[in-house]
Amino acid sequence: MAAAFLVSVPVFIQAPLVRVQPWVSLAMTLLWIVSGFQLLRYRSLELWGDLAIGFSWTWLAGSIYWGWLRENPYIHLPIEAIGLPIVLILISQKRLMVGSYFYLGSLLGTAITDLYFYWVNLLPYWKQAMQVEPAAVGPVLHNALLEIQNPIAAIRAMVLLTILMLMGSFAMKEQHTHSWAFAGAVLSTILVDALFLAAATLA
Repeated sequence: MAAAFLVSVPVFIQAPLVRVQPWVSLAMTLLWIVSGFQLLRYRSLELWGDLAIGFSWTWLAGSIYWGWLRENPYIHLPIEAIGLPIVLILISQKRLMVGSYFYLGSLLGTAITDLYFYWVNLLPYWKQAMQVEPAAVGPVLHNALLEIQNPIAAIRAMVLLTILMLMGSFAMKEQHTHSWAFAGAVLSTILVDALFLAAATLA
């Protein structure tokens, strides 16, 4: 549940903040990291410190991309993967496993969502949505929704949704906290994508 909450935080908190105050959002990365290491000092709070540090990579990537580079969808995933080398090293050393697997789950969910945008040719609408004022995003989202109202787009969405569900379900069955963090991040991608779909439908 904590992993699911942290996946949703960038949507409800970081997204509006980074659009108007990108440097504030970027600076908050340090807050997550410092808080995480402080929590690691206490055995009873170690889990939450681990998770906070893993989340800091997601927050850092979101601050950089959505703050300054959001008009270029082609570099979204590389920016989101900014913490991947260090996370893989930590996992190989079996350190900070909960936060690292949370980050991997979040990154994987992002990759699958981006794949759908590529697969159904929504990238032009992505660019348009980032170039207009927030008040003018509605028509862009509506046009994007019309683009995917066809059987092929629906089948592709179901394929990717099934992949997310299977990965999350298998991870949930594991008796490891880091697997649950991974599952929470992956499955919450479905929730976040559903929120964007709802926004486009209501536009």
